[in-house]
Amino acid sequence: MSVEAAPDPAERAARLAAVHAEAFAGPHDAPWSAAAFADLLGQAGVFAVEAADGFILMRAVADEAEILTLAVRPEARRAGQGGRLVGEGVLAATARGAVRVFLEVAEDNAAARVLYARAGFVEAGRRPGYYAGADGGRRDALLLVLNLSPALP
Repeated sequence: MSVEAAPDPAERAARLAAVHAEAFAGPHDAPWSAAAFADLLGQAGVFAVEAADGFILMRAVADEAEILTLAVRPEARRAGQGGRLVGEGVLAATARGAVRVFLEVAEDNAAARVLYARAGFVEAGRRPGYYAGADGGRRDALLLVLNLSPALP
């Protein structure tokens, strides 16, 4: 896995968008475009940890980080890659000063919820109707947090 691996920003954004489209190809999903990835990667604090079949995109600001998206190609799932990407992303966020990591996950995404629970994330709130799907429906998001410092509540 590598952090900030690709030299050409447009090529990198297109590669991430292609993996994201494969990972989020369900009827409720709305994959992100290459333009969206290019915009995000150009923002301060945003970084990606990439592997051959997946990536995690995060933002670190001050002492907090956020997982923006995690994508693993369907054929590479259930082999531990998602967990490794989360771990590498958390380490990279910690190196950038984060002591807490947040993310939103669709309430009905059981596999992702198990993955994040195994990494130590706990539920901290709910965002009703947060996700808009390609099918026009809306789904609630659970706000999860991972405290990296034992002194944090």
